[in-house]
Amino acid sequence: MCAVTRREHTIYGYKGKQARDQINSHDVARLFLEFCAAPRYGEVYNLGGGRANSLSILETIEILESLGYKMRYSYNPANRIGDHICYFSDLTKIRAHFPNWRQEYRIRRIVEDIVQRYAVPASTGGKRGI
Repeated sequence: MCAVTRREHTIYGYKGKQARDQINSHDVARLFLEFCAAPRYGEVYNLGGGRANSLSILETIEILESLGYKMRYSYNPANRIGDHICYFSDLTKIRAHFPNWRQEYRIRRIVEDIVQRYAVPASTGGKRGI
């Protein structure tokens, strides 16, 4: 959002290489529907984007710049307390229990949707629809 609204963002630690998996709410809702159609009572699932749908802060900045949004940021070398360099959800169990479910939203589409949501259309006189 900072790139689209032109606000500066501070990156904390790990040289901006900390990575997280990403998932769109549409894909979460589709999995809930799969679960409702074939419930597995008492099971626990770790839902996220998985390794294949992950990116670092620096990779996010690259995608934003490829979309024409130059990111203004500063770097603070101190890692945030409790932060870890990477987190990826293991989707093995989900895929085994719900083989018809697949993520439809890949990283670039997720970023593009966020950009579209927060972009300031010229026709609004600089006002966002948030």
